[in-house]
Amino acid sequence: MTTSVKQMMEAANAAVPRITPAQAREMMAAGNTLVIDVRDGPEVEKTGKIAGALHVSRGMLEFRADPQTPYHDKNFDKTKTLILYCASGGRSALSAKTLKDMGYEKIYNLGAFKDWAESGGAIEKPLEPGM
Repeated sequence: MTTSVKQMMEAANAAVPRITPAQAREMMAAGNTLVIDVRDGPEVEKTGKIAGALHVSRGMLEFRADPQTPYHDKNFDKTKTLILYCASGGRSALSAKTLKDMGYEKIYNLGAFKDWAESGGAIEKPLEPGM
């Protein structure tokens, strides 16, 4: 049986709560939180990212999150609250569902980077070329 993107999105949105920028700020202030930007590198270079966020493109997420791979990033810790975002909320929903399937429990989808930026959330601007 094949699965459509629409079905995958419905499953992801059902499994992972969507939060507002205000809720994300509260979780971040509480500590033990990892914010993950799953956009591609050129997107992050163009717009910057949430201050303190870890950039892991969606294509490398599973490898960074799994301690059994040589690509594991020690920032991934199953005791932490994970907040994911992308450009519109789709990739972050799918990514969050994947992490949930991998055993991460406290996972939230912040959705779109622009929503964070428009709400006045802190942003790390990209470096100028050549710097």
